[in-house]
Amino acid sequence: MIRISIVALFCAMALSGCAAYQRDAVGDQENLLSAAGFTVLPATTQDRQTMLAELPPNRLSQRIEGEHVSYLYPDLVLCRCLYVGSQAAFGRYQQIMVQRQIAGAQLQAARLNTDFAWDWGVWGGYRGLYY
Repeated sequence: MIRISIVALFCAMALSGCAAYQRDAVGDQENLLSAAGFTVLPATTQDRQTMLAELPPNRLSQRIEGEHVSYLYPDLVLCRCLYVGSQAAFGRYQQIMVQRQIAGAQLQAARLNTDFAWDWGVWGGYRGLYY
């Protein structure tokens, strides 16, 4: 009986951690969309909530009406709202994402290059083989 309680406790902790991670990820995504110029439309009516639930959750999708292209991001976790962006807003969003990837790569390279404690002498001076 105690084992079941302990397992249930660990499962509950894991699920709460997953939920917190999802909220953080959605919040981060919404910040990016807002910065790119997406508009927030709250799902204040039953019809809006129904349509919101039909979209792929927490994922950008595209809707085309004639020559007009809209990008939609439904948030079913935090605000129960719809982020709507134009082609221009989507282009800015893509630029932000590329800049973020570049910044991440630069940060990783900086971390790799700042390990001053590394001592090639321990490895018999193998550093010379690659330079």
